Amino acid sequence: MDRLSSLLDRFALSARVFYSGTLCGVTTFEATDEAGHLHVVRRGPLQVQGADRRLIDIEEPSLLFYPRPAGHRLRTHRDTGADVVCASVEFGGGLGNPLARALPPLLVIRLADLPALASTLALLLDEAFEQRSGRQAIVDRLCEVVLVHVLRHTIEHRLMPTGLFAGLAEPRLARAIQAMHAEPARKWSLEELAARAGMSRARFAVNFRETVGQTPLDYLTDWRIGLAQTLLRKGKPVKIVAEEVGYGSTTALSRAFSTRLGASPMAWARRER
Repeated sequence: MDRLSSLLDRFALSARVFYSGTLCGVTTFEATDEAGHLHVVRRGPLQVQGADRRLIDIEEPSLLFYPRPAGHRLRTHRDTGADVVCASVEFGGGLGNPLARALPPLLVIRLADLPALASTLALLLDEAFEQRSGRQAIVDRLCEVVLVHVLRHTIEHRLMPTGLFAGLAEPRLARAIQAMHAEPARKWSLEELAARAGMSRARFAVNFRETVGQTPLDYLTDWRIGLAQTLLRKGKPVKIVAEEVGYGSTTALSRAFSTRLGASPMAWARRER
């Protein structure tokens, strides 16, 4: 399995287009509970302003991606405006999703830097600015395809210096990370993970920590807890969840869960519901 598929299989990605057209003046986007935002700018210019009030100039067709909830504004000239497609984005698992956590607060990519996505973007923009039957379903799915390409682009162009995406960009570390993703219930040891990476135990431990920003076994724990959150949201019993994510008992899962999230699995699940 490739570097992204195991993540996307475990944590579904969804997008919903809620606006396409010409923005004029200042448009404010509020932070919602768990949704981020994707803006595809067909024609500018415009300025982006986040919570820090810093202005970013967008002079050419670009993609703006807020992977986590973040209030922001798009500022355009009142006379010329800017043509934009706006979508809300949710990563399965909510804010505990490792992909959402690993991305920067805002990712800005010129459409010209995404040549492999040219035909998809052309179809998205064509559909978004017309009113054909089935339009909503098509643009939503196309936005999801765009997002997967953005994640791929982030890995292949090494946009993140540290964290999960940096680890996935390193072929040897990626093999170990993929193994943890594929078999979270396995009792992984540092030696086994180092062997998957084709590295010595000591070198693997150092390289993983320097690249990903935490130890391999800490990463494994976070991965398991994130999966547990997703399964609990689906209503699975704690005992079953504990087995599926690699904890031999509900007590062991509860201990790890409380350490990471400050609440037992049952208490967390009740709060989420």
